[in-house]
Amino acid sequence: MVVHAHNLDSEVKTPMSFEAFLDWYPEDGYRYELIDGRVVKMLPTGPHEDVSGFLAAELNIAIRQHQLPYSIPRTCMIKPHSANSGYIPDVVVLNRERLGDEPLWPTASVIQQGTTVPLVIEVVSTNWRDDYGHKFVDYEAMGIAEYWLVDFRALGAVRHIGKPKQPTITICQLDGEEYQMQRFVAGETLVSGIFPQLALTADAVFTSAIA
Repeated sequence: MVVHAHNLDSEVKTPMSFEAFLDWYPEDGYRYELIDGRVVKMLPTGPHEDVSGFLAAELNIAIRQHQLPYSIPRTCMIKPHSANSGYIPDVVVLNRERLGDEPLWPTASVIQQGTTVPLVIEVVSTNWRDDYGHKFVDYEAMGIAEYWLVDFRALGAVRHIGKPKQPTITICQLDGEEYQMQRFVAGETLVSGIFPQLALTADAVFTSAIA
């Protein structure tokens, strides 16, 4: 997501706790995240939303075809173990059978247990440091089984996507307590442990962005 941290309401005080963030969260049509106590306003671009929508649609088809106990909410917030953060992923797959273990889900659509989230996807944009940094660490610590970083504009650092830089999808799969990462570029088919039957190419994802 594209993050614009400026022009927030002057009443926003930082650092902010997650509880205070939920109390503050305005109904103004915008999306906000809390990253280490810092409130950020999310203003995604059109191509970014194209990619997110395409991925959600493809995964929904797979969920229906294989009758999986999953759902993809229009939006929800993930509360990592760190006290002062709350993320709104671009795409999140929830295990409906585990939602009963989520006390904040009925009232605030907040997920706190990593076992409720088989897969989370962040479509990388100008906030790539958060996607490859804070969110990677927090999703891993929560025990979220799979995390995709869809860097369709090759914005991440060379250490993340390699050299020469090119559009890359990094799929992180939990092995024990740590993510093992595999990169996919143009001409390759994605390999997912959560959706093993998914026949989705990196090219299809990259070309879903309408410039």
